[in-house]
Amino acid sequence: MAEPAKANKKKSGGKTPVRCWGGNPAMTAYHDKEWGAPLHDDRKIFEFLVLEGMQAGLSWRTILDKRENFRRAFHGFDPVRIARYTDRDVRRLLGDAGIIKNRLKILAAVNNAKRFLEVQKEFGSFDRYIWGFVGGRPVASRLTSFSKMPARTPLSDRISRDLQARGFKFVGSTIVYSHMQATGMVNDHLVTCFRHAEIARRAGRTRRLISRRRSP
Repeated sequence: MAEPAKANKKKSGGKTPVRCWGGNPAMTAYHDKEWGAPLHDDRKIFEFLVLEGMQAGLSWRTILDKRENFRRAFHGFDPVRIARYTDRDVRRLLGDAGIIKNRLKILAAVNNAKRFLEVQKEFGSFDRYIWGFVGGRPVASRLTSFSKMPARTPLSDRISRDLQARGFKFVGSTIVYSHMQATGMVNDHLVTCFRHAEIARRAGRTRRLISRRRSP
């Protein structure tokens, strides 16, 4: 999860919508455009899986500041290409000052690319697999303060166990919950934040669409 910051205001059309956290321009843009928005693109989901693993023990701002470097170093987070990485690629990454030079995390990314492709083959897409844990719809937490935000939940525990059983690395429950937040599986924007309502409306439209598709 991105680090909570003082709620701040964003002037727009005479109103002042409040965002639940922000910081520097990159963090604010990430909050406003990505964090918590339901994500269904497999490559982007894989990108966050790698980045959340890289974040372990670090701040999200550190990872966000290096995001473009990661994209370059990991060939746009293409799991097919990363799954083919050799020891030479690992050495290249360990020598790259623009990313996190942690051997275990780099090896985990390569391993996870292979496991990711296995899940895609089994389920048709990783998106279908991971969103199946929430029935295809975001969990609405309706938080009123960051003090009530969990670091993990029984659901993230379950997903973590399943991922680990499939051979994924750096997918402990806390990392999984951060991944759920980042990809919109859970809407953890505070209810006072303008993004909470935007995402909730989008989720409502998705529920109605799913309902119509299932109707006889």
